[in-house]
Amino acid sequence: MTEFATKMAESLQPIADQFKALNIPAPVTHWGHPFFMAIVIFAMGSFVAISGWRGRTVTDTEVAIKNKADHRKVAPLMTTFLALGYSGGLLSLVMQGKPLLESPHFITGSVVLTLLAINGAISLTGFGGNKPFLRNAHAYLGSAIVLLLFVHAALGLKLGLSI
Repeated sequence: MTEFATKMAESLQPIADQFKALNIPAPVTHWGHPFFMAIVIFAMGSFVAISGWRGRTVTDTEVAIKNKADHRKVAPLMTTFLALGYSGGLLSLVMQGKPLLESPHFITGSVVLTLLAINGAISLTGFGGNKPFLRNAHAYLGSAIVLLLFVHAALGLKLGLSI
């Protein structure tokens, strides 16, 4: 483990110890993070992507407005749950005594959160005053993030089966 990963594990250890004191069954510690994150990725991620694209592409104005509103409501929640899940995944590894920051799953998770922050910033600027380029960038970047989340989930399954 790198020095940074070791220091991170040491700083997370007291929190992990508090969770260990709850006597959570080993399968829950091992598979809880993947189970709940799969729900976020596949249910919320798909919903966010579909509602975002429907808001852009449907011709019925009412349907477009509803989908845009749904996208605006669920996307920040999905991002929040992914950020919380990221820290939960790190805690799960610390609780299991596994190395941090080394797997492709960790790398894709870090990239996802970075891209979500960028995409959220694009949105929060009002798309730079409603610029079509930024609206398109937001849509395509969001779609790429969802695809990356699916890869991330596959890498997480591989990691979970290997430890």
